[in-house]
Amino acid sequence: MFKQVTTNKCISLSNKTHQKLSEWRESKRGFDVRSFGTGSHVKLPGPAPDKPNVYDFKTTYEQMYNDLVRKDKELYTQNGILHMLDRNKRIKSRPERFQSCKEQFDLVITCEERVYDQVLEDLSSREQETFTPVHVINVDIQDNHEEATLGAFLICELCQCIQHTDDMENEMDELLQEFEDKSNRPFLHTVCFY
Repeated sequence: MFKQVTTNKCISLSNKTHQKLSEWRESKRGFDVRSFGTGSHVKLPGPAPDKPNVYDFKTTYEQMYNDLVRKDKELYTQNGILHMLDRNKRIKSRPERFQSCKEQFDLVITCEERVYDQVLEDLSSREQETFTPVHVINVDIQDNHEEATLGAFLICELCQCIQHTDDMENEMDELLQEFEDKSNRPFLHTVCFY
């Protein structure tokens, strides 16, 4: 039984909008939230869909911000990337890659099936040491402001319900089914072990 749920977002960096909206919404409700990328690099929208801005995970949000201001301040202000980076740098100095984090979590939530698969692949490849369970849940959320806002509320409500379960291990499937029915969105769920 879990008395405190530690929720973690593993969201691809193309989905930064939901990452930060979800963090903001959940932090207001007392959840311990961390966010991660799962790709090999940080990719932010560029001047064209086939020309993203690509950064190493060691690059700080401040460095990314300054680089984009130098490249085209008007474009990156208009599309919200500079605002997002400004908000991000107040939360932490740089993005983190999930595969590089060895911390253990109770719950990992992804917002894209591709990211869910990457998280499962990483957790499955790690040597099991403590056999502590981690629930990995995916709910697909489109990468736009409206869907990100709705998704943040949905994820927050899910975390609140999980936190109030008496037996998370035995109640999770039923709870996720209720959320699928309520939201009309499919949820994926896998239990992995550390």
